[in-house]
Amino acid sequence: MQKGQQTKAVIIEAALGLATQIGLEGLSIGAIAEVTRMSKSGVFAHFGSREELQISVIREYFVRFEQEIFYPALQAERGLPRVRALFDNWMKRVAVEIQSGCIFISGAVEFDDRPGPVRDALATSVQTWLEALNRAIVQAQLCGQLRPSADPHQIAFEIHGLILALHYEARFLKNPGSIDRANTAFANILARYSVPNHPQA
Repeated sequence: MQKGQQTKAVIIEAALGLATQIGLEGLSIGAIAEVTRMSKSGVFAHFGSREELQISVIREYFVRFEQEIFYPALQAERGLPRVRALFDNWMKRVAVEIQSGCIFISGAVEFDDRPGPVRDALATSVQTWLEALNRAIVQAQLCGQLRPSADPHQIAFEIHGLILALHYEARFLKNPGSIDRANTAFANILARYSVPNHPQA
């Protein structure tokens, strides 16, 4: 990497760490300059605006989300094994984010009623993830493992919902056993929609 790219990567890394603690709304050129011990003008030269800094953080967060969740799951067999891999990988990330925070969730709260490029970047990232989950569910239906009459969007909605509930239960309420309950809920979802007596169910 060239020096400019290295500096920008350092800034994004610092901004990402800060955003998990204080949210995207808390990011500012000045705050990042302080954390990285750079001048405000130096940080500004790489991004040009607070908004562009926020969007860059969202993009980097999504890249890591893909690397930790999407791509490893593609190594699993199509159908329920891949659906389970997506969920298992997601749970590993959630276990970390219970302590550090999730930018997708905090960002949704901060920007839900604020149209603009930052909200668009957040929404696009989350929608891309949900579409990947939906595709895996459809593949499981085509493999004969999930009932063909089931609505794949409904299944994805229920899986997504239990992850959101887990964040609330474990991070906000700090209820013990939340991860175990989420795993049980996921197993119940698959049991409800699986084709009876299928070997993969």
